[in-house]
Amino acid sequence: IAIAVASLAAPLLSPYDPIAMDPAQQFLPPSREHPAGTDLFGRDVATRVLYGGRYSLGIGLLAVIMAVIPGTALGLLAGYYGKRVDTFISWLVNVMLAFPSILLALALIAVLGTGAANVVLAVGIAGIPQYARLVRGQVLADRRQPYVRAAWTVGCTHTRILLRHILPNILGPLVVLATLDVGWAMLNASALSFLGLGVQPPTPEWGAMLNEGRGYLRDAPWVTAAPGLMIALTVLCVNLL
Repeated sequence: IAIAVASLAAPLLSPYDPIAMDPAQQFLPPSREHPAGTDLFGRDVATRVLYGGRYSLGIGLLAVIMAVIPGTALGLLAGYYGKRVDTFISWLVNVMLAFPSILLALALIAVLGTGAANVVLAVGIAGIPQYARLVRGQVLADRRQPYVRAAWTVGCTHTRILLRHILPNILGPLVVLATLDVGWAMLNASALSFLGLGVQPPTPEWGAMLNEGRGYLRDAPWVTAAPGLMIALTVLCVNLL
C-alpha cells in the first residue's frame, strides 16, 4: 500500500520530471539532490522509480483483472454445464497451460505489438487458464450441494444459479489466487519490458528501466539497482498480503 501511495504521490515527493533529459547531469552517483543517482540522460532515477510504480503496479492489477473475468466465466460454464462444453473448455485450457506463461505472453506480444495496453492483454490472456481450472473445480464440487438443487427446484434460471448462488461461494479462493498473481503479472510485464517488447522508453516502467541501465552495470550500477530492488520488494509485499 505504501508503494502504491508513494507512486500516486510522486509529483509531491519529487521536484524532477521523470522524462525530461539533462545531459549535463548524466550518471551522477547517489547524493542529497539525487538519492538514487541519475541515468544516461541525466534523469533522476528515484523520480523515475516513483512514477514507474504507476505503470508496473497498474499493469499488474489490470492484467490480473483481464485474466480473472474471462477465466471465471469459462470455469463457471465448464463446471456447471459439463459434457461437450466442459470437454471443449478443458481442452482449450490444457493447450494454453502446455506453454509457460511468459512464453505465451511473448507469442501474444509478437502478434499484438509493443505498448502498455498490449502488455496487459498478453499477460492477462496468459493467466486465464489457471482461473478457469480453479473455478471449474470449485463449481464441480458446489453444483451438487443442496442449496443449488433447491434453487433449481424453485425455478431459478441457470444464470441466476451461477451468479447468485455458486459464484459468491467460490470468491474466497479466487481472491487469494488473484492477490498472489499481481506479483506474477508484474514480473512477466517487467520481463517483457526488459526484453524491449513491453512498455517502451522513455516511459518510466521498472522493467524498461532495467533494460536501459543494463549496459552500464559496471560504471553506474545505481541505474538498475533501484528499479530492480523495487520489483523484488513489491512482489514480496504482494505475496505477504
